[in-house]
Amino acid sequence: MNFRDIFSLAFRTVRSNKLRTGLTVSIIAFGIMALIGIITAIKAMNQKFTESFSTMGANAFTVRYKERNIRFGGDNNQQVKLSRKGKRKEKKSSLGKIITKNEAEFFVQRYTFPALKSISIFGNRNNIVAHETRKTSPNVLLFGGDESYLQLNGFTLLYGRNLNRQDVLSGRNVCLLGYDVAKKLFKEGVERAVNAVVRLNNVPYRVLGVLDSRGSSFGFSRDNVIISTYTNVDRNFPSGFSFVIGVMTSDLLKVTEAMGEAEGIFRAVRKLNITEDNNFVIDRSDSVAEKAMNSLRFLTVSATVIGLITLIGAAIGLMNIMLVAVSERTREVGLVKAIGGKKKMVSRQFLFEAIIISVMGALFGIVLGVMVGNLFSVVLNTGFVVPWNWVIYGVVICTLVGLLAGLYPALKAGKLNPIDALRYE
Repeated sequence: MNFRDIFSLAFRTVRSNKLRTGLTVSIIAFGIMALIGIITAIKAMNQKFTESFSTMGANAFTVRYKERNIRFGGDNNQQVKLSRKGKRKEKKSSLGKIITKNEAEFFVQRYTFPALKSISIFGNRNNIVAHETRKTSPNVLLFGGDESYLQLNGFTLLYGRNLNRQDVLSGRNVCLLGYDVAKKLFKEGVERAVNAVVRLNNVPYRVLGVLDSRGSSFGFSRDNVIISTYTNVDRNFPSGFSFVIGVMTSDLLKVTEAMGEAEGIFRAVRKLNITEDNNFVIDRSDSVAEKAMNSLRFLTVSATVIGLITLIGAAIGLMNIMLVAVSERTREVGLVKAIGGKKKMVSRQFLFEAIIISVMGALFGIVLGVMVGNLFSVVLNTGFVVPWNWVIYGVVICTLVGLLAGLYPALKAGKLNPIDALRYE
């Protein structure tokens, strides 16, 4: 018998034992489903992180007073030192001094590198915007920016005009509405919001424009915002938050040079001497997404461990089932060997049966895992995600599981004596 005949015989045997095959395939499929499902969900989260944190592009960076806190599990490690009395004292960090408006404006004036610069500040997240008898829920985000804020933060103007330099210098009550806010207040059409007067926490503001929709991020709308000038927000709604400086170069290759010059100028703005560490942070927008994705690595490790433990259990179960199959088909093996069947042929048949069952479990598990993982993609509003590398890994791993689990039963079947096998009851 050639390879094709042996494989066909093994496949017919697997198909004839539906219950046993189904149970074994289910065990293997569950392990692969857990592995592929979690990996798919993590890939969807990575995709969302890239969309959420890299809106400025790889050729931009920000100057902040401290690092952005992106953490998934674990504790923030604090550096401590022992005093002479043995007491633990926290080591004071150089970070924590907020960037003031004067510092931000002074930096922008002195920073002559050919790049787009923007000053912004976060107002607060509990604002109410009203127009006539309609009003929003008290969860509208307020931001203050300048004429370059939209471009550096990935916003697109749908109707009306952008903030200009005169708006920033005067600090007058003008604003841009996020798409969700405009849709809530102007149900007859968001374009009607342009030049209308809305009340932001009972303070009247003239609407200059409406922003295009950016969708949601991790279940939260990114269009539930209102943007005014940073001078206006600082005057009408002083929050005590730090100002943020954004810089975007025209060439990706110039980012490192631009960051170096920005660091030198801002150290002078902060009045730091050469022996003092920076009390501010300069980070690239794409590096933030990278940090967020790296923090998810422990989930990938956990998923791999869960999947491997389940597959080890499946391999043990598959081996036991194949040993039972050898015992049940002892007379069949004896008959095959009596009519001229060789030891290799019998061993290969049982080995192929184990591999077929494992690969079937892998295929079902991959399909279920991708479906379960993409339920998370629907929640995050990302595209359909398929972790092709882990799909290939799953098939390879399950093939090895079938090979290892079926090796001993196959060798045992091949070593059966045909006379003893024919007499087996």
